Amino acid sequence: MDLMSYIDKGGIIVYILIALNIVGFTIILWKFFTLPRKRTIINQIKQKITNNSSINSQIEYEVKKLESGLTVIKNIATIAPLLGLLGTVIGVYKSFEAITQNGLGDPTIFSNGIGIALITTIAGLIVAIPHQIAYNHFISLIDSIELKAKKELVSQ
Repeated sequence: MDLMSYIDKGGIIVYILIALNIVGFTIILWKFFTLPRKRTIINQIKQKITNNSSINSQIEYEVKKLESGLTVIKNIATIAPLLGLLGTVIGVYKSFEAITQNGLGDPTIFSNGIGIALITTIAGLIVAIPHQIAYNHFISLIDSIELKAKKELVSQ
């Protein structure tokens, strides 16, 4: 069985997961290439500090800008396994429906539903795991930028 057969067998849930994966990886690549280095962000904060704004509020503002897009990545990491579970429930339901209609004489009657259940579960995990790893990485990176900025700028 080739990849497209698995995708088709997984149904609409797998297509939703693929769409979420495309959106998520687009954001991940964008953050990977655009997240500035620590020195750059600290220099930006130094340039933007005015008499009316405190250093801490400017640091908070810049950190919030760096965090843009991360909520989407986190939501995909959270929703993907739930969508996989939804596909599992749908597949098991289809299996029981087939058994109800045709009896237990032939095991292939309910294997289609079990196949849907397994494929959607796998797809949900395949989408969720890299998004969770990327989210954790970016949050850690932004936290270290914030700490370095506070250490350098607030202590001055």
